[in-house]
Amino acid sequence: MDNFEYIRNITIGQYLPLDSWVHRLDPRSRIVAVIFILIAAIITSHPIGFLLCLGLIFVGLALARIPLDYGLRSLLPPLPFLIGLSILQIFINFSRVPSPDVFQLGSFVISQADLWAGTALLLRFVVFILGLSLASFCISTSEITHGLERLLSPLARRGLPTYDIVMVVQVTLHFLPFLAQATESIAKAQASRGQDWDNGKGGLVQRARCVLPVIVPLILISLRSAENLALAMDARGYATNTNRTSMTVLQFRARDAIVLLVVALISLSAILL
Repeated sequence: MDNFEYIRNITIGQYLPLDSWVHRLDPRSRIVAVIFILIAAIITSHPIGFLLCLGLIFVGLALARIPLDYGLRSLLPPLPFLIGLSILQIFINFSRVPSPDVFQLGSFVISQADLWAGTALLLRFVVFILGLSLASFCISTSEITHGLERLLSPLARRGLPTYDIVMVVQVTLHFLPFLAQATESIAKAQASRGQDWDNGKGGLVQRARCVLPVIVPLILISLRSAENLALAMDARGYATNTNRTSMTVLQFRARDAIVLLVVALISLSAILL
């Protein structure tokens, strides 16, 4: 039955209500700090830059009292897909940076720049997944709502539907565990009807072949759930109201400013590298 345990490996979107120093920070500072790390991971292309981003994430996990094995668990489901993408990036790298050749595979010549392009792509996705996981561990749904509403309040004054944007973020985070649970139910139903789900053998090709029959029913279930959610929101009269108020009052303290300054400086260093 270990082949069907998907929900325990999907940690993105699961909030851990721990009493840690990170959890007591202002939600706005936590959201902005994660955004700084993700932006640095997008722009940087230096090994030290990626190490700085990963170091910030590991420090955040330690300060938030998140077990390291639990924090890294979110990498397990997409890891075969990410490795495939990085290998593909090695062969389709169009960089013109001159670098020594490493080896030749048929008509393809693999250089050090090609190998680093694939490695950088893998590291960039790893930082993204771990950063989003750290954010979901430390920021609850209500804190995301209040924090994003305060951060986007200048845009709301310009007439932009910021409350709808916040709602989209909330629904997306809630749908990730739902998709894992739906995939697990589909896999168990197909296995009970004779589908071969021994995906622990045969490598990446066999695992991909086992996943293919799940894609179509998973898309149908997702579309049906999205339609039901939209109808439920419409039936309850959900609408954007620019005059909304909140009972929660956020307080930006000195420790929040210090955290943002440190994260911003390290992220800027990663970008400048």
